[in-house]
Amino acid sequence: MQDRVRRILEYDKMKDQLIQHAGSSLGKNRVKELMPYVSLEDVQNAQQRTQEAAKVIRLKGQAPLGGLRDIRAAMKRSEIGGQLNEQELIDVSSTIYSSRRFKLFVENMVEDDIDLTVLPELVQAMEPPAELEKEINQAIDENGGVLDSASQTLRTIRQQIRSYESAVRSKLENVTRSQSGQKMLSDAIITIRNDRFVLPVKAEYRSHFGGIVHDQSASGQTLFIEPESVVDTNNQLREARVSEKREIERILQALSAIVAEHTDALGVIVETMTEADFMFAKAFYSHAIHATEPALNSDGHIDFREARHPLIPAEEVVAIDISLGDGVQSLVITGPNTGGKTVTLKTVGLLSMMAQSGLHIPCQEGSTASVFQNVFADIGDEQSIEQSLSTFSSHMTTIVDMMARVDHQSLVLLDELGAGTDPTEGAALAVSILDHLYNIGAKVIATTHYSELKGYAYNREGVSNASVEFDVETLQPTYRLLMGVPGRSNAFAISTRLGLQEEIIEAAKAQLSQDTNKMEHMISSLEDSQKQYERELDEAERLREEAEAIHSELTKKMERFEEQKEKAMAKAEEKAAKELEKTKTEAELIIAELREKQQQNPAIKDHELIDAKKRLSDAEPKLAKKPQKKQAKPAKTEELKPGDEVKVISFDQKGQIVEKVNDKEFYVQLGVMKMKVKNSDLEYLNRPQPVQEKPLAAVRGRDAHVKTELDLRGERYESAIMEVEKYLDDAVLAGYHQVSIIHGKGTGALRKGVQEYLQNHKNVQETRMGTQGEGGSGVTVVVLK
Repeated sequence: MQDRVRRILEYDKMKDQLIQHAGSSLGKNRVKELMPYVSLEDVQNAQQRTQEAAKVIRLKGQAPLGGLRDIRAAMKRSEIGGQLNEQELIDVSSTIYSSRRFKLFVENMVEDDIDLTVLPELVQAMEPPAELEKEINQAIDENGGVLDSASQTLRTIRQQIRSYESAVRSKLENVTRSQSGQKMLSDAIITIRNDRFVLPVKAEYRSHFGGIVHDQSASGQTLFIEPESVVDTNNQLREARVSEKREIERILQALSAIVAEHTDALGVIVETMTEADFMFAKAFYSHAIHATEPALNSDGHIDFREARHPLIPAEEVVAIDISLGDGVQSLVITGPNTGGKTVTLKTVGLLSMMAQSGLHIPCQEGSTASVFQNVFADIGDEQSIEQSLSTFSSHMTTIVDMMARVDHQSLVLLDELGAGTDPTEGAALAVSILDHLYNIGAKVIATTHYSELKGYAYNREGVSNASVEFDVETLQPTYRLLMGVPGRSNAFAISTRLGLQEEIIEAAKAQLSQDTNKMEHMISSLEDSQKQYERELDEAERLREEAEAIHSELTKKMERFEEQKEKAMAKAEEKAAKELEKTKTEAELIIAELREKQQQNPAIKDHELIDAKKRLSDAEPKLAKKPQKKQAKPAKTEELKPGDEVKVISFDQKGQIVEKVNDKEFYVQLGVMKMKVKNSDLEYLNRPQPVQEKPLAAVRGRDAHVKTELDLRGERYESAIMEVEKYLDDAVLAGYHQVSIIHGKGTGALRKGVQEYLQNHKNVQETRMGTQGEGGSGVTVVVLK
């Protein structure tokens, strides 16, 4: 990727945002070195690392990466026998601690059965030398001071230093507290000069005060004198401090030697932790800009859904949907100035480079990015005053350089192609350049003002139009991108809104060619159709959500009803069981009384007692068994077809399949309501037999058995029109006043063709789109004469 292209597409500005999320200087340097990959495998690996770090953040909220330091220079110096200072050793200890904590963090996640692949492999290579960390921490505190515990020798020396200091201070304090001392001293304090304890003596008492003069004040009125009584002790103190310094140097040298023994392990730690910091910087950046992982390919297919430029503030950016590839190789964007055409180019270019850098892109889930070998861009006016280049010459210089290197694996972004010269020649040159790039196989997005290029996409297979929307009412661009619709001139509409006389505008319109007027009307119609489609789509989505909410509520109510019914049944059975037990007890008492009477009256036979007990048993009420819910066997998806009669199990209602949504769901007509039902909730009942058509001569009114609807879904245009023609004749003969033609929604091509044919049919009085209950825009209702 060229430096110029990265600058134009603001790739480095994006990295300035990314670098803020790195936790160490090592991670920041890794971000600075970031460049787009050109191998699909490399991009996939980089995206996997970002996705795994994002997963950790989603589950844990953070990753323990604090304490990582750049110790590479210290490692090299220790390897050649150099002595590290206290701060460098602290940095080594901190880095070891950081790696040890991060490795434990990852291992704990693996133990918790969190599915990770990259991070466990990374930390497995690290073997943090905990003993080195311990040695450093025992010798040096967090502020960089060498501790007494570093060695027994250092402890002894420091005890001597404290003893000497105490002796000197004691002797000097005796002087400061004495009457003569207070008279001769400028201030009753003990101070230090040249690492020796001294007293501030007034200059006039120098002859009365023995000792060594070490310094004097700026005015000369005060002399800093070391009294004779403390000279020997001060000498001993100084020697002890020299010994302390030598011992500290010995300790630091010993620790440096231990660091040198572990440079291999430390090198792995630095490399691994740098990569981890880089991974989590990308993940935190992804979270900050609400980005998602794109699907990747290498065939030039781009599908950015609700794409947002990451450098535009979230409250200002307008999301766009843009596709390239999958049948569209070149995209020509037209529209007004400041309408968002250039931002669209930069968004596509920058997001493509971000994806190839292993970064998530600020788009909706399900977006697709391609891996290009090169991204070329000619955006903005980069004319050079020093080179005396015009705008046109500047653009041409860039395009000439581009043409020498572009290939079928390139993405080319051209802003205001052909601008800066004669419009006729510029438009012709723009067409030629687009044709050349198309023949090479490059993926191209170009913006233009030329009206000649608006019709370019209609004459070229694999080329599509797009435009940025302009609101004539507010005279402001909306910055929305409309795919498949060329931009139209708004000059007349804007002039009218601003109050220009109508006769001037009409005269201007008369100057336009008939073809130009037709194109403007066509573009206007396309825009209106797209807006209507979007409104209908929003309405359909709203109704779908309402239907799902109703379905959910009805399901809950039915579940509550069944639960209440089961509780009532259980309560009734419990009450009946109690009554039954009471009846059995009374019956046993009766039998006992009979036996007692038998003993008194032998005439009563045993078989009579048995018969009496059997009659009591037969009289026992029988509780109805709780009916078992019959589990209907759902039909296989491929067995169900539109027109089949089915039972919706959850509602216990019969209905008819209207349309197949996917392998798991169908639209089912239940009375006046059509709703989406899962295959597992359907039971196949019946498939009506197709009606055998009678010969035309046998058709008589209603006896023709002609259906009131014709299903054209899946038919090609030519065969569909033939079927419509025959069906209308049959419907007229059958005496129908109104019929429905089902053409589906799809791309809208079949619907448009059918409706155009119906407008000119002699037996058609009027047509309209179906209502929500009739199939919506997938059905045309025809009123016959």
